[in-house]
This record gives sequence, C-alpha cells and structure tokens, in this order.
Amino acid sequence: MLGIVLAGGEGKRLMPLTADRAKPAVPFGGQYRLVDFVLSNMVNAGYVRICVLTQYKSHSLDRHITTTWRMSTQLGNYVTPVPAQQRLGPRWYQGSADAIFQSLNLVYDEQPDYVAVFGADHVYRMDASQMVEQHVESGAGVTVAGIRVPRASASQFGVIETAADGRTIAAFLEKPANPPGLPDAPDETYASMGNYVFSTDVLIDALKADSADEGSVHDMGGNIIPMMTAKGEAEVYDFALNVVPGATDRDRGYWRDVGTLDSYHDAHMDLVSVHPIFNLYNRHWPILSHMEPLPPAKFVEGGEARESIVGAGSIIAGGQVEGSVVSSDVRINQGAEVYGSVLMPGVVIGAGAVLRRAILDKNVVVPPGATLGVDLDRDRELYTVSDSGIVVLGKNEHAVR
Repeated sequence: MLGIVLAGGEGKRLMPLTADRAKPAVPFGGQYRLVDFVLSNMVNAGYVRICVLTQYKSHSLDRHITTTWRMSTQLGNYVTPVPAQQRLGPRWYQGSADAIFQSLNLVYDEQPDYVAVFGADHVYRMDASQMVEQHVESGAGVTVAGIRVPRASASQFGVIETAADGRTIAAFLEKPANPPGLPDAPDETYASMGNYVFSTDVLIDALKADSADEGSVHDMGGNIIPMMTAKGEAEVYDFALNVVPGATDRDRGYWRDVGTLDSYHDAHMDLVSVHPIFNLYNRHWPILSHMEPLPPAKFVEGGEARESIVGAGSIIAGGQVEGSVVSSDVRINQGAEVYGSVLMPGVVIGAGAVLRRAILDKNVVVPPGATLGVDLDRDRELYTVSDSGIVVLGKNEHAVR
C-alpha cells in the first residue's frame, strides 16, 4: 500500500487563516495541524509509506511534516512532502488528478498493489485498513468513502448515487438539487469524503486517459471517479461501518469538513464539552503531532477555564475562559473574558479585554480593554467577520482598542 495525501489546497474560504499557509497546515485543536488527522489515520491503520503532495504556500506544511512525521527508515517507512516538480513540463498542478499524474514516479518507484488517495483537510478518525479490506475483497477498480448525511442537507456535497445493491456507484453528482436516497435509507444519501482506494493499474490507466482529455479539469472527484463509474469500476465504502478502537457512542462516525471559518469554529466547539462530540483523548487511536517542550499550563491570580482546552505553556493570570480552545504559550491577563473562542499559539489578551466567538491566529495581540465579538458592526469595519458572526484576526495582527 502506498498512501498519497492531497495537501495542495489553497483554502480561500478560510482566509485570513490561509493567508500565509496552505489549508492542511492550519492549526487545529490547540496543538495539531489539519494534516495530522489524515496522517494519524493512515499510520494508526498500519500504512507507513506516505507521500504528501503540496503546492500552495507550502513552507510551514513542509516544515511540519519533516520535523514531526519521522518514520523508521530502517524499515523503509516514510512520510515525505512532495512539492510540484514540473516533471512533465513547466506547469504547476492543474488539479488533484493532475497532481498524482505528475507524481506517478512515486508509484512506479514503490510499485504498490494499491494506492490510498486521501484529502488532507478534514477532522475525523477512520481505520483505513477496513476500507482497503473491502476494496480488495470486492475487486473494484476504486472504492470511494461515503458518509451518510440527511438528503435535506446533501446538496452542498459531492453525492454518490448507488445501484440497487447499495455498493456499486451508479452516478457521482456534484451538489445536486435533488440528492438521491439510499436503498436502505431513503431519507439519507452518501456524501463523498474525498478518500479513495485504487487498484494501482486501474489508477494509472485512468490518470493517463484523463491527462489526454483536453476538456477535463483534472479533478479526482470531478473527472476520475465519474470516468470509472461509467465503466462500472467504482464502489462505495460506508463510513458508518468503520469501527475505530476507543470510539465513544457520541463521537463514533464523526467527520467534519472545516472548509469555512464557521465550520472551523464549530469543529473546535465540538471538542470542549464534558462529553465531546469529537474526543481528542482517545488513547487507542491517537491523533499524533509535534509537542513543543513547554512547561505546563498555569492558572494564577484567580484565573480559571471552564469547559475549555488549555495548551502547554499558557498562563491564565486572572482571566476567565469558557467554552474555548486555548493553544500553547497564550497569555490571558487580569479581568479578561474569553468565551467561545479559538486562540492559536502566542496570543496575548490584555487586561479587561472581552472576546466573544473569535478566532485569533498566531501571535495576535489584543490590547487591554479591547473587545471582539461584542459590537459586530464595528468589528466588520476592522476585521474579518464570518457569516455567523465569528470575528477573525490573521497572524501577527493587533486588535484595535
């Protein structure tokens, strides 16, 4: 098995968090990057030869992968970033399928029987080996991971329509107005998770055919999967069947696309309750990342945090935190109030400042007495504000008092 992770996404809808980094490199959950979730899922499943295809503003992503994901070279294992190499001419990747086509040397060198092509910017746990097992047993050319979603909300996804057997993919529909129901659940439909397992020879043939098609946009979901569906070579894998060790009834089957500022904020709020919707504390299927050598978090001068995550090295000195994710090396000073917010490493909150539903990128400084999320009309004149009213400051910004 060779793992290929598609990590070249620009993430325009996450601006300003992606102004200086690729979407998979965006910090998440206090001490992770988004790419850590797919890599953890692959490594925990036993797949330890992984190429991460990068392109857009990839420096921080490349650095994170090379410093964090060090595998046993004696056993031939690796996780390596692969930038666009222009092997087929002076052009960058034209789409996700073209990214793999231009990087087929990785497949030829490794000579795997199967290739797992996964996206890099979703928050979830998945034992990929169970999907691979179904793929091998079925003899399909490609198996596509599908998550059951209500038909009423499925029009925002790429949707998989199955044949009567519930497994063979009959059509791959991009954001259909009237999504099809499932044979065993008419009120549900499969949304594509962007995760695929291919038989290697079938993948190579499909990429070559797509490359020769001048009308293609060279996208995995938009071109490769529909091409293979038309040939009867595609099957769906029901994510609801995936069993991850240590999962709770509450977080089993959790998957979230954090493609917008609102969904990014919502996913963080899923982490902080007493019984979290997504549980970071599952030691049987850990989410792995680099941990900085920082001292423990400290609470002084009456500072406290309720239903929150607080990272190492942070000091809450008289401030009050509730329902928030506070990353490492954050300072929250006397009288400050932080509610429903996401603070990335190095943030400083001045005395008496008030935050309501905010996202602050690395090293943001909020001066004493400033407010964010209290007067949204004023905030819209100064900062980025999402559709649901989340106030967002980019890296190194200073809030206005």
